[in-house]
Amino acid sequence: MKKKRLVTSALPYVNNIPHLGNLLQVLSADVFARYCRLNGYETLYICGTDEYGTATETRALEERVTPKELCDRYHRIHADIYDWFNIQFDNFGRTSTEKQTEITQGLFLKLEEAGYINEKTIEQLYSEKSSMFLADRYVRGTCPVCGYEEARGDQCENCGKLLDPTDLIDPRSGIDGSVPVLKKTKHLYIDLPGILPKLEQWIGEASVRGFWARNAVQMTRSWIRDGLKERCITRDLSWGIPVPKDGFRNKVFYVWFDAPIGYISITANYTDEWEDWWKNPEEVELFQFIGKDNIPFHTVVFPSTLLGSGENWTMLHHMSSSEYLNYESGKFSKSKGIGVFGSDAKETGIPADVWRFYILYNRPEKSDGIFTWKDFQEKVNSELIGNLGNLVNRTLSFVHRFYDGKIPEGGSDSAFWEKVKEMEGEITKHFDRAELRDAFRKIFALADMGNKFFQAGEPWKTRTSEPEAAARLLRDLTYLVRDLGILLSPFIPAAEVIGKWLRTGKLSWEDLGSLTGIADIEKPEILFKRLEDKEIKTFKERFAGSQKEREAKEQVENHILKVGNTEIHVSGEPVRTNKVRDGEVS
Repeated sequence: MKKKRLVTSALPYVNNIPHLGNLLQVLSADVFARYCRLNGYETLYICGTDEYGTATETRALEERVTPKELCDRYHRIHADIYDWFNIQFDNFGRTSTEKQTEITQGLFLKLEEAGYINEKTIEQLYSEKSSMFLADRYVRGTCPVCGYEEARGDQCENCGKLLDPTDLIDPRSGIDGSVPVLKKTKHLYIDLPGILPKLEQWIGEASVRGFWARNAVQMTRSWIRDGLKERCITRDLSWGIPVPKDGFRNKVFYVWFDAPIGYISITANYTDEWEDWWKNPEEVELFQFIGKDNIPFHTVVFPSTLLGSGENWTMLHHMSSSEYLNYESGKFSKSKGIGVFGSDAKETGIPADVWRFYILYNRPEKSDGIFTWKDFQEKVNSELIGNLGNLVNRTLSFVHRFYDGKIPEGGSDSAFWEKVKEMEGEITKHFDRAELRDAFRKIFALADMGNKFFQAGEPWKTRTSEPEAAARLLRDLTYLVRDLGILLSPFIPAAEVIGKWLRTGKLSWEDLGSLTGIADIEKPEILFKRLEDKEIKTFKERFAGSQKEREAKEQVENHILKVGNTEIHVSGEPVRTNKVRDGEVS
């Protein structure tokens, strides 16, 4: 009996538009969930926006809206972008819900009951200029480990080291730029060292049984080897989940304590039977897709919360943690507005499936990847169109033209199908281990083999000189095209149109390698069009620099002056759609 598969992707933070690097995790989990459904697994794919914390509170203050108004707006933006990319969530929810409060507070009380919550009076960085304590991520400074000068107070984005704000060299407020001072405040801590024996036993078993990605194992072991410390789980904020404990009711939970619990609450908001997924480790396997910078929170902090509660939670089975996706000569950066964002991809007019192809073809599984416009063009034109599209079109067009759309009768080439089935078995193994890039590239290797088989068989000659050989060749290739449609559909949903052309009805993974079920076909169409030099050059110039720089350039070119959230022509006439807020025109 197949276990159920619970799939999550890292919850995107709500205060900005996701760029292609952010989309990588959501796309990867979508591909895996689609594969699982095709292969007969009962599957649930959960994601949603991460909405609490200082970043939201501060952004709302900047835009003069309430945190809820900000979250509502960006939740819609995220949902629209993911919908355009054909992400097939079972539920795309959010963390600012009653269920999130209920489940987070319940876990906290279980941890406290088990003796894993401690109180401490600490000195915390305080901005006298803004009259507020500074949450970790809103302190910037130099990393004491690698020397990176823009490290955040919770983690260095450059080396991945988890930090406390007071660890930073020359700290400064990320809100107002002032030099903060130390001030006493009282907080609650989760006793990670106390939970460590349970955690180490679980990691030792789970990382092997669930074949965690190499970087997940290395980063987790490194963090434990450096010595686990008690981790503060409360903050002096108003936007967040209230702490249900006397003396702390004016504080909220730290966003990295409550955010992973969002996977559970989003499931609970989707189905009343959520415990059948989250408290059912005997029948459910949890697959999580994240970026490497989030590894410790998913392999140490969140599992420690679940283990420490004493309840029978469904724990992480497989961790698919990708490396960074860089942009041209630097990094994608949401905070700096550098790279191609989801809204940008929509505006190019390039179909979503073409973007899906390139992001996943270059998925950085074992080392950092890079998006360049030139490589984007070359890979789309050579692989997606020149390899895959060419095989599909030439095979089906030949059958439609010379066989009146009827699949030629006859036998099959056993050596050819032995190799095809061997490769399909390898692709399935890659899928089951969430090695998506390896699976994807092997699918294109299979298409390449089909093109070579077509070329070597020369059906344009043998159709008249050796009609039986030509019929066998075209029959084999038509069924290979059918198999490619199945294999590709998790990556490129548009590939499902192949089944329509072949009039096969709904297909599943079990249909791979079978040589029955196709009688006649429809006339095929071109799947995707080539990317031309001129348009690629235009896009590269258009998306150079940061979002702010691009916006300023556009305003100059269109003779527009922006004052606050209002745009005014230099002639003095207001622009009709004059309320502009980060990609949304209202």
